[in-house]
Amino acid sequence: MPDTPLHLLVVTGSVREGRFGPTVTRWFAEQAALDSRFTVDTVDLADVELPLALPAVPPALRPDLPRPAGMAALTDRLDAADAVVVVTPDYNRSFPAALKAAIDWHYTQWQAKPVGFVGYSGASGGLLAIEQLRQVFNELHAHTVRAYVSFPRYYELFGPDGTLKDPSGPAGAARLMLDGLHWWGEALHEARRARPYPA
Repeated sequence: MPDTPLHLLVVTGSVREGRFGPTVTRWFAEQAALDSRFTVDTVDLADVELPLALPAVPPALRPDLPRPAGMAALTDRLDAADAVVVVTPDYNRSFPAALKAAIDWHYTQWQAKPVGFVGYSGASGGLLAIEQLRQVFNELHAHTVRAYVSFPRYYELFGPDGTLKDPSGPAGAARLMLDGLHWWGEALHEARRARPYPA
């Protein structure tokens, strides 16, 4: 499928009041849209019904489990994605609870797909959350790409209108991550078409 764009889903992982995540997501989605190898979709978890209480039978054992009606669009978009980018802050040296809920309500939707990360926070730039998310997605049989985009002290890097004061470094990091997502996304897309994933 060399001439067919991969479908990239960008997920805003923070739902807290006053969050900066949508600004970061908008910036990254604009970068990805410049790359003709992808079609780009975005989803904001603040718009998704995400109960923290999981069903008695986990998605690993029942992938088609009943989910809240307000989660249907997220599930469909994860199903359709060839690759996913998660935009996340650090919360107390980890990632947001809403993001973990979105991950845990799904299972097969992550399998054999590449996942990239865009982090933002104070000193760490989201790296503490990203490293923990790598472990979570590994358990779900996703492949996390090594390259990432990080915004330490994001409040100093973006102007009041949400644009980056100096976009060259982050734009280069985004291109590197997109290269990895495309390589893995194309290879894993073909592998999933050839045979079911054996998880």
